[in-house]
Amino acid sequence: MVNADIEIETLAEFDRVVARGSLSGYRIQSVNLLQRTFALLSADTSAAVFLGCAMEPDAAVKVRADGALVFPPVPDLPFDPYRGLLYSAEELFAGLAEGYESTPDALAYAWFQETKADGDVFSSMLRSLHDDAVSDALDEALAGARVVGVMGGHAMARGTDGYRGAAELGRGLARGGLTVATGGGPGAMEAANLGAYLAPAPDGALGEALEVLAKAPSFTPSVSDWARAAFAVRERWPAGGDSVGIPTWFYGHEPPNAFAGRIAKYFSNATREDGLLARSTAGVVFLPGAAGTVQEVFDNATPNYYSSAAGPTPMVLVDRRHWTEELPVWPLLRALARGRAMESRIALVDSVDEVPDALAALA
Repeated sequence: MVNADIEIETLAEFDRVVARGSLSGYRIQSVNLLQRTFALLSADTSAAVFLGCAMEPDAAVKVRADGALVFPPVPDLPFDPYRGLLYSAEELFAGLAEGYESTPDALAYAWFQETKADGDVFSSMLRSLHDDAVSDALDEALAGARVVGVMGGHAMARGTDGYRGAAELGRGLARGGLTVATGGGPGAMEAANLGAYLAPAPDGALGEALEVLAKAPSFTPSVSDWARAAFAVRERWPAGGDSVGIPTWFYGHEPPNAFAGRIAKYFSNATREDGLLARSTAGVVFLPGAAGTVQEVFDNATPNYYSSAAGPTPMVLVDRRHWTEELPVWPLLRALARGRAMESRIALVDSVDEVPDALAALA
């Protein structure tokens, strides 16, 4: 069996497997088994691994006696370090009606702020366990998908031409059969996820949604108002298209956006950055941004330069003036690429309208 075949991440999966009489060798991730005591007492659980599964004491004694490994749930944590699935916006923003500060996303960030510099190996272990579990879930979610990363700054405000352009880009890529993946935050990232979310809707839906969102143009000064505007759009168009957001609690001032269908949120920004770029197998689009986006350009350029992956992935930089005058990244990128395999995989375009054709040409 391949690894994904031995992972049990929901109660329904548990019931299907245990009906066959054996859990031997399976990895059960964060499934509440308090109501499955008889099944645990009856099934073969030798060589199984239980990660954060609540169970009755007699069941825990029995599975340990079988030779299973049991990693119990960790009490009083605002996140699950063993989670088997990616986050949803509903999960991260639960309790938003009472204010963003009471949501699981805000509480996890507060815990991170309290523990990131305390030198406690237990806290750092919990963060590592969580991030590894999220990476595993992300690999499973994107298996076989043609993923295009869309990178851009968090400062791009709703209601601007740049935000509209990024949303139109996300919509066009999604309608072209690609999975849009972003850094999962506000600004250009949110816009691209919004476009993918509204890809199944009529063309006019995007303009209407942009009007709603423009009433709360930024996540400052109120994350609550900013997020509520997003959920108002989701309520108006509930059957949204899928995309992926990969944010981080490292930048805690940046909340995740609510338009990504699946959210892989990390404590480690380095793990998040590498994972986002490595999974963008169909190319990466770089919208205007500042230091973070510049870092992402060269994080992506390095494996392309050394051809350390299967082959250089397409890189498309959008907005000629931004990347040649304001932040002259393009001349350096072009100089790095000269004479190497990546030279034919980079492009600079003036507008988002040119991106689909550029990606197709580079592929």
